[in-house]
Amino acid sequence: MTKIVFIEPDGTQKTVEALEGASLMLAATMGGVEGIAAECGGNCVCATCHCLVLEGPVESLSEMGEDEKDTLEFSAEKIFENSRLTCQLEACPEMDGLVFKVVGK
Repeated sequence: MTKIVFIEPDGTQKTVEALEGASLMLAATMGGVEGIAAECGGNCVCATCHCLVLEGPVESLSEMGEDEKDTLEFSAEKIFENSRLTCQLEACPEMDGLVFKVVGK
């Protein structure tokens, strides 16, 4: 399993284990990470799984697709250079140790 660190809105750090191929949003919600509402169930339409990539093996992340860009543009309150929707990121062993700050919505 891949270990991913989430920093919740109140600053609490929570490490979750993600199954290979599962979305990081699913790992976060199953792991009880606060601030990720996942209202659309991972369909890339609500931006309630918005996080900022802080550190770790960022090269392991896939490129942001057009759907993710559009959803962030139209649904997120503010977009940052390191913004990502965790519903669009599938866990892989190379992601072990990534750190995200939860933005949510």
